[in-house]
Amino acid sequence: MTARPFRFAVGFSAAGSRAEWREKAQRAEDLGFDVVQVPDHLGMTSPFPTLVAMAEATTRVRVGTMVLNAGFYRPALLARDVATVDQLTDGRFDFGIGAGPDFAKPEFEVAGLPFPGGRQRIDNLRATINEIRGLFANDHQPPVRPGIPVLVAGRGDRLVRVAAELADIVALAGVPVGDDIDSEDAGTAALARRVDFVRAAAGDRFGGLELGLTVQGVDVRGFGEPDLSMARMFNQTLSDAQLRYLPGFLHGSAREIADTLRHYRDAYGITHYSVPEPRMTALAKVIEELR
Repeated sequence: MTARPFRFAVGFSAAGSRAEWREKAQRAEDLGFDVVQVPDHLGMTSPFPTLVAMAEATTRVRVGTMVLNAGFYRPALLARDVATVDQLTDGRFDFGIGAGPDFAKPEFEVAGLPFPGGRQRIDNLRATINEIRGLFANDHQPPVRPGIPVLVAGRGDRLVRVAAELADIVALAGVPVGDDIDSEDAGTAALARRVDFVRAAAGDRFGGLELGLTVQGVDVRGFGEPDLSMARMFNQTLSDAQLRYLPGFLHGSAREIADTLRHYRDAYGITHYSVPEPRMTALAKVIEELR
């Protein structure tokens, strides 16, 4: 079976003007990235018009949400927005959606929305994806291009299971490891177990999935000190040394990191990588090595 091509996404969370959003997207495209992404939080720019503005400034990159909070939307209204954005971006939209993290509770309160428990939020995510797909299959208006890819990002077992069962792109937002992780081999073993979990949950559809990994840190030799903040947010009990053993923490020369990603592709089928904006330029050096 032919391996999927690598795809690299960069997430932007803030800009001061339309021109700045456009410049960010153009910069990502020039650096070789395949997708530009925005989050979905109150207090930040609304994702849909932002994506349209970035698509208008570029010719190649796809635009996507990383990720929409399913609890903020009614499915029929969200389906309308998804179809419209895909139309206005000439089919370059990746529909990323999640259940809504625990730390979003204050946003629900500001919006006047109830904040369900984790299991209920995941059940709502499943129902939302299924209802939207049903609408798309039944002459939903505006017209829908067949095959808008659905990305679901998650870390916990229940959420990753929903991603494996329903999504086109399964984005692993970190890989659970024990507090005693003591080597890169241990981190790689944890990644292998997570992919096995996805394989079991996906069943017959596993071969058609695009597997992704959130890059929690990039330390390319020669690009200064790495930013540990994102890795720390997901792994609060680990030491700085242990964070470097995580499969989502890439370090070494650009060529060494490229070799690591080739191994992740060949051994585990992971080809889609998302990185935050501050590490965009560093990861671009790895993209050059891979292409």
